[in-house]
Amino acid sequence: MTHKSIQKTCIYGAGAIGGWIGAGLAAAGCSVSVVARGATLAAVRQHGLRVVDGDVTREAAVQASADPAELGVQDLVVVAVKAPSLLDVARHIAPLIGPSTLVLTAMNGVPWWFFQGFGGKYVGTQLRAVDATGEIAAAIPAANIIGCVVHANCSVDAPGLIRHHFGNGLIIGEPSGGSSARVQALAALLVRAGFAASVSAQIQKDAWYKLWGNMTVNPISAFTCATTDLILGDDLVRDFISKIMLEAKEIGARIGLPIDQQPEDRHAVTLKLGAFKTSMLQDVEAGKPVELDALVSVVRELGQLTRVPTPFTDALLGLSRLHARGLGLY
Repeated sequence: MTHKSIQKTCIYGAGAIGGWIGAGLAAAGCSVSVVARGATLAAVRQHGLRVVDGDVTREAAVQASADPAELGVQDLVVVAVKAPSLLDVARHIAPLIGPSTLVLTAMNGVPWWFFQGFGGKYVGTQLRAVDATGEIAAAIPAANIIGCVVHANCSVDAPGLIRHHFGNGLIIGEPSGGSSARVQALAALLVRAGFAASVSAQIQKDAWYKLWGNMTVNPISAFTCATTDLILGDDLVRDFISKIMLEAKEIGARIGLPIDQQPEDRHAVTLKLGAFKTSMLQDVEAGKPVELDALVSVVRELGQLTRVPTPFTDALLGLSRLHARGLGLY
């Protein structure tokens, strides 16, 4: 598959990241459609996808529907929903997927396909925290999936109106590792669409490294309402975060995803980004469900799987869960 043949593209989840990716693909000449509902559907039908970057607002004309069956089989489907919405996507996505459709999962946390073609003795393990019933894995064929780790910060100003703050990186890769003609073709298209796209030989490693940084700061920001600089600026909170990261680091080492850094190295990277609101804090402020399971519950599950004790991760999960349940967001 050459990137010339990736033409018909659908964004499932036109929020901050999905809208940003969709606008880029439209600018690269793809025929872009969006699955959306409610106010987002109405806004995208009226204005297309709009992305604000500094002083510039780009508009991309796209087709929009609440019903995937209206849009038909695609060359590429970008799944860019938050994890709590994934089961609903799985129940409706079938009409978009043909034998050679690429399904790019641009999501935070540990994906349901994490142990697909990877993981040594854990290969094929179904993670209950992210796909309790196996329904997601059954609905989205394993052979069609390409993983994606997003390194960008975007927010939604209004339905269909996305603000891009910083970062432009998309790391993509085959769940079973290595490279392939289709992943190289997709990377070429994403570069043409203006993204800093690269191909990973082991996409799980990139997903795990990103998780290592945001599995703590995201939920802590959600229940403290603090920006990242304030969270890492409190020495007691920072120490708590470091202890959680050391638990996750040990789990990673046991599943074949070693991290050659210490928590302080990662804190320095996060602090360089300045004062920003995490995606989970944005969700709490917008009254949207929080993706605790893909970021924290799944790490606890992996700890049980690998026999790594996770007392600090458990404390974070308990506090985050209690807070989110109180708000009706979990």
